[in-house]
Amino acid sequence: MAWAMVSIPSSGFTCRGSKESFLQTPNFKTRLPSLLPPFWPWEKVKIGPLSVSPMGFGTWAWGNQLLWGYQEAMDQALQDTFDLAISKGINLFDTADSYGTGRLNGQSEKLLGRFIKEGPKAARENIVIASKFAAYPWRLTPGQFVDACKSSLGRLQIEQIGIGQLHWSTANYAPFQELALWDGLVAMYEKGLVRAVGVSNYGPKQLLKIHDYLKARGVPLCSAQVQFSLLSMGDSQMELKDICDSLGIRLISYSPLGLGMLTGKYTAANLPAGPRALLFRQILPGLRPLLSALEEIAQKRGKTIPQVAINWCICKGTVPIPGVKSVSQAEDNLGALGWRLSSDEIFQLEAAAKESPRMMIQNVFQTR
Repeated sequence: MAWAMVSIPSSGFTCRGSKESFLQTPNFKTRLPSLLPPFWPWEKVKIGPLSVSPMGFGTWAWGNQLLWGYQEAMDQALQDTFDLAISKGINLFDTADSYGTGRLNGQSEKLLGRFIKEGPKAARENIVIASKFAAYPWRLTPGQFVDACKSSLGRLQIEQIGIGQLHWSTANYAPFQELALWDGLVAMYEKGLVRAVGVSNYGPKQLLKIHDYLKARGVPLCSAQVQFSLLSMGDSQMELKDICDSLGIRLISYSPLGLGMLTGKYTAANLPAGPRALLFRQILPGLRPLLSALEEIAQKRGKTIPQVAINWCICKGTVPIPGVKSVSQAEDNLGALGWRLSSDEIFQLEAAAKESPRMMIQNVFQTR
């Protein structure tokens, strides 16, 4: 059978596929996972004007002592992790100006900036940084958000951020601040400080509002970052995904492994250190159906449980950004690429997820 380059504008990527299979299969969208060939790191997807790897890496842990136990002695391991990622074709790195704990606020951006500067020039030119700007209560004007963006650029040691994102909406508690956030995004974009703009933790209704507002200002909304995984696939998330698909917005999946609950490493008798243990204690006992399904598919495929969970996010048309803080974690996550779950396997996983009595707690800032 001949293989051809098949471009699908509605999903924003180009990949190698069977031309005949697309032409002869009715309603192919509903069967997309079974039809499409695997994604490799060097096959890019589109986020607005940007070409990025089908999976990025999140850097929340780079500086966070409270939840992730960061110590500055870990920096070399983090650099090794970054170097491995770019050598394997990963070019999307997600961060935020608030990532870090106490005096280490902004540490994630500082480390990324250092690693990029010390890395090979060829790779440096292709890296896409997606950074989020916190809606702190003292940031009340568009100019303050522009200043926040400039501060991030200084820490990152770059001239332009790939995707400038609002970290969360204030609609739930300070709606008067929301317009300043939106105008701040417009100003960043118009000043050329960011190549594209996105949002994080926006629900369906609020996403439609900001999309329409930005469109009226001539600014395309390219991405929406939300907690999205087999542990977080409720009605709101699926509605948000449908809206993103209809508007050409790329959904970026954060916490695709449910803070580690979908790795298979933890049990009720073996909990992680720190605050995560409280959440795990509530949810893990009810995850047996889902973890069993993940394990069954992983064994059949010769994959790991995290690789199956991340691949599910990719099959749903999202760009997952699992967090990494070691070479071994990065290597394992990279194994989520280069293959695809079948339609039957996706159905099996989602059915098992629905059997689990408790889902992931949503971000406190998530809007409707």
